[in-house]
Amino acid sequence: MFRSARLKLTAWYLLIIMFISMSFSIAIYKVLVSELERFVSIQRSRIERRLREGEFFPPEIHFRGMLPHTSIMDPELVEEIKRRIILILIAVNSGILLVSGGFGYVFAGRTLKPIQDMLDEQNRFITDSSHELRTPLTSLKSAMEVNLRDKHLTLKGAKVLITESISEVNKLQSLSDELLQLAQYQKTQDLAKFEKLSLANLVKKAIRKIKPIAKQKNMLIQNNTLDIEIDGSKHGLCDLFTILLDNAIKYSPEKASVTISSQKNDGSIEISVADQGIGIDKKDIPHIFDRFYRTDVARSKTNAGGYGLGLSIAKKITDIHHGSINVKSKPDKGSVFTIRLPIHQTARITKPPFFS
Repeated sequence: MFRSARLKLTAWYLLIIMFISMSFSIAIYKVLVSELERFVSIQRSRIERRLREGEFFPPEIHFRGMLPHTSIMDPELVEEIKRRIILILIAVNSGILLVSGGFGYVFAGRTLKPIQDMLDEQNRFITDSSHELRTPLTSLKSAMEVNLRDKHLTLKGAKVLITESISEVNKLQSLSDELLQLAQYQKTQDLAKFEKLSLANLVKKAIRKIKPIAKQKNMLIQNNTLDIEIDGSKHGLCDLFTILLDNAIKYSPEKASVTISSQKNDGSIEISVADQGIGIDKKDIPHIFDRFYRTDVARSKTNAGGYGLGLSIAKKITDIHHGSINVKSKPDKGSVFTIRLPIHQTARITKPPFFS
């Protein structure tokens, strides 16, 4: 499909270029022919004027037929000049056709590449989403079918089935919420406008949201962030810090601690979230911000659940804020996620509409 669209766009480029080129060629031909005829007319007028004044002409001119009311240029020569002009213009237009065809094909590819990338991204998104949705749906369907065929199903068994079904439904709801959140940030990444915010308040709000999960594991969250104003989206940055704190808690053992701290640099602020968790293998680090990516260790060593969307969302939010995110980690030693954000953004409004 991409190749077909590229060829069609190239054809349109060529059609437009050749229309312009042919229009100019016709205009140039008419101007040159007009100038040629004007030159012939001037020469004829000069000869006639000289003849009237009795000016002597060499015998060879009379021999060539250059008498009054005739042109100094041979009519056949004039026609030959016109034919040569046409041939030159055809050659020039042929060259333009070949060169513009090559450049048009290249430019058509560059024009369509963002559209192709977007379509590929959508296709991957749909494929990944369908795959992740199928797992809890299959589990839910299988459990119901097995218990439906059980003629000796008791009330207690029915309650267990309902409890398990609710658990699977909760997983589906969690997945759909994350998918919607990711889609929201993807479609608005070039439209972000910001307001002045207190970094300390944003972090405190994120900690309040994540505190119940930390209490379940008897974990301590240490907040060492600076009280500094930055430009950004209130909901977007709060989601960013919540995701990183939630990720740190999920993959850390009980009674561990998570530290969030910040450091001001020239025109930017660095926020770090450090944990004492299972860490990330070196080979997995380049992929952890990909959608639905979970390391083998995360799947086997923990019961954290999740679908591998959190860090992908965090990366999108960081990109919206013209920042960067990276991680340093060692297996079984923990990880440190560091976000670098500019303190001042170029666009700012009171309340970002797409996060409201």
